[in-house]
This record gives sequence, structure tokens and C-alpha cells, in this order.
Amino acid sequence: MAKILIVDDEQSYRQLLTLVFEEQGNTVRTAMNGRLALEMLAAEPADIIISDVKMPDMDGIEMLRAVRETQPDLGVILMTAFASVETAREAFKLGADDFIQKPFDVEELKLIVRKTLEKQALINENRAFKRAQRERGSVKNIVGASAKMNAIFQMIETVAEVQSTVLVTGESGTGKELVARAIHDLSPRAEKPFISINCGAFTETLLESELFGYVKGAFTGANTNRKGLFEAAHGGTIFLDEIGEMSPAMQVKLLRVLQERRVRPVGAHDEMQIDARVIAATNRDLKKMTEDSTFREDLFYRISVIPIHLPPLRERAEDIPDLIEHFIKKFNDQAGKDVVMSPKTAQILEKYAWHGNVRELEHTIERAVALERTAEIQPERLPDHITNYNPQRISAEFELPEDGINLVSHLENLEKTYVVEALRQSGGNQTKAADLLKMPVRSLRHLLDKHSIRSLSAQMRTGE
Repeated sequence: MAKILIVDDEQSYRQLLTLVFEEQGNTVRTAMNGRLALEMLAAEPADIIISDVKMPDMDGIEMLRAVRETQPDLGVILMTAFASVETAREAFKLGADDFIQKPFDVEELKLIVRKTLEKQALINENRAFKRAQRERGSVKNIVGASAKMNAIFQMIETVAEVQSTVLVTGESGTGKELVARAIHDLSPRAEKPFISINCGAFTETLLESELFGYVKGAFTGANTNRKGLFEAAHGGTIFLDEIGEMSPAMQVKLLRVLQERRVRPVGAHDEMQIDARVIAATNRDLKKMTEDSTFREDLFYRISVIPIHLPPLRERAEDIPDLIEHFIKKFNDQAGKDVVMSPKTAQILEKYAWHGNVRELEHTIERAVALERTAEIQPERLPDHITNYNPQRISAEFELPEDGINLVSHLENLEKTYVVEALRQSGGNQTKAADLLKMPVRSLRHLLDKHSIRSLSAQMRTGE
């Protein structure tokens, strides 16, 4: 049982083939030229096309070329009474499944159709198998059975089916890229590329070149044309991590791309159409940044059509045992070991605050598995700040004064103090200072401007 589309300008052939294949129980539709066939395909898909080559308005070769742009695996059999080596070569080059000359033997054509449908079934079965594997692997990497994580899983499954832009927020180490990849893998775009870029890792000029590409001669060193990531992600998904670190000028350019769905490579005069779903992520409060005029409000609303917020690990502590088990298995497999977590060590891990979230827990387990020489991971394999963690002692060190405290002002002063100290220790080198503060250089520069101390780095470099 198959949906077959017969395309031929001769009514006698349309009637003959309709009779032949409907007798086998197939659903048959007919069109008298390639253009009408494309319209019918857009309205309702087919499993296989049997088409003449010579037709008015749009011939079979033109139709095949158009079909392959949107349905690369659709079965297409071409027929012609004017066979030539050149026509056959072009047909197979464009991806025709078979080529038969009129007048043809009906039984031979039926055999060709059956083999083409069997080939389609194998392709679809293989695709379904790969998709199932990818889906299981992608979602399996996001571990958690808490109510908050179950809500995240449901959201991922829901938004995967639509094309809207998604903004994933959460602290560093919560797994924002895993969520983005799961959305892609569960979506109709799963067979196409998933392209990821950290917007905070590039200067404004380099980020523009990475995202939009450039043409030869656009700048010094541009010795050839280079495809941008938006173009590379055509048909798939582009993940813009740390979008809050993007400069104001780049925010304007990105907004235009999202509105127009077109990009212009650096140095080029012409634009190109792009088809890439955008998923953005940040650990910053973009809403507050719009209020502070450091992030465009129109871009914020453009990228946050569907927001997904990942809770920090301390807010879903019930997931820690599952995460421990997951990471122990992962690193046991890598190291060829079979260690388990001792109850005492597990208790320490479950009480810790995990300011670095899932990523910090993962690195801690990796370290412990690598260092452990016994059958059970002992507390001694954990870093001192984890084994010595005492939330009661820490809270006692931060007792409020009797007359209270201006928390916002206090935190800003503390922030400024750490920034100045990092600059002092790095001799005014902003890159090294950002490393000390565990943040992108762009974020550090934002803090320098916020506290009006940008000139400090230059003064410390010159020793003034």
C-alpha cells in the first residue's frame, strides 16, 4: 500500500498507470505537468513519483530538481520516449531512483516500483532507528526525577515540535546546552546540523565573522570565502550560548537576522536566506539588563518567545543521588573501573551546596573515580572545601548587624572590591583578571564600566 503520484502530459499513460497500481491497492493521484505535481506534493505527501520527462510548463528533470531540494529521499522514477545518455546521466545525478524508456513493460515497471518502495522503507526504518537512539541518548544525559526536572522534560518535548525561538536560562553548570541539544534531537530538524557557539568567547568583529561568514578580501587574512555558522546550520539549529555577553552592535545585527531570516557575510553586497532555528542561553538576568540598557529589549523579546529556566542543583537536591550514580558509571566506563560510592561519601555530597551545579558535581566524581584505589570512593578523595563544608558555620560568619544592612549596596561594594583585587593580582591584565574571577572578559569589562574603574587596568599595567 503506497501513495503514488503519476505525472504525465499524456492522458492515456495517466489512465493506464492509475489502473495498474490501484489494482494493487495503492492510492494514486495524477498530474499533467511538473508544476501541478509540486503543488499536489505540497498539499499531501507521496511515497513515490512516476513521471514523464518531456512535459509542458515544467518537465520531469526540473520537477526532480525541485523535489530533491525539499524531499531528498522521496522515490522518483522517470519515463521518456526520447531517451538519451545525457538525459539519463542528468536524471541519476539529480537523484532519480530509476529511469525507464517508453513504451515499457508493465511488469518491469511494477518491479521497479516495488524495489523503490522497499528501498524507501529501509531508509525510513534506519532513520527511525537513528532518531530513537539519538532521542534516548540526548534526554538520558539530562538526569533527574524531581518535579522540577520532570517539568523541564515535558517542556523540551513540547517545544521540540514547534519552530519558535527558545531562551534557556540558569546558572553556569546547570546543563543549558544539554537542553538545547535535546530540543534539537527531538525536533523535525534532528537530521540537520546542531551548531553551537559561545558568544562570550569572541570579540565583536570575530563573532560577526563566525556567525555570518565573510567573503574573500573582506579584511586582512580573508584569503577565501568562509561560510558562517548560520549558513552551516541551514535546516537545523544554532545554539547561541552566553548571549548576554554580546556587544550592543552585534545585538542589532542579530535582531535583524532573526527578523528578516537573512544574513550578509562580512564584505558581501548580497544577502542570503537562512533557515536555522535559534536557541539562546545565558546565566545572566537579561530582563534586568534591558532595564539597565545593556541588552536590547526588542532582542530580548525576540529570543525569549519560549523561556526555559533550569533550576540550580541546590534547588533539586533530590536528584543528586541519581546524578552521582550516572557520573560514576560514566567515569568507571572510561577508566575501566568498577568503584562504588561509600555511604559516608554520598552523605557529604548530598549535603554540599554545589555552587558550580551539575558541572561541579561531575568534575568532583571524575576526580574521585580517578583517585580511588579501593572498591568504594572514600571521603578523602573529595576536595577539602567539600568535605569541610558546614552550612551552619558559613551562615554564622554572615550574621546581620542589629540595625540591618543595605544588601544591594553591600554586594556592589563587594563586587567592586573583588574586581579591583583581581586587576591588582594580574597587573592590570584584563584577560588574567577575568580568569581569576571565573568570568568572560566581556563580563569583566561590563563591571569595569559599571563601577567606573576601566582606567584602573591601564594604570596598573603602567604602574601609575
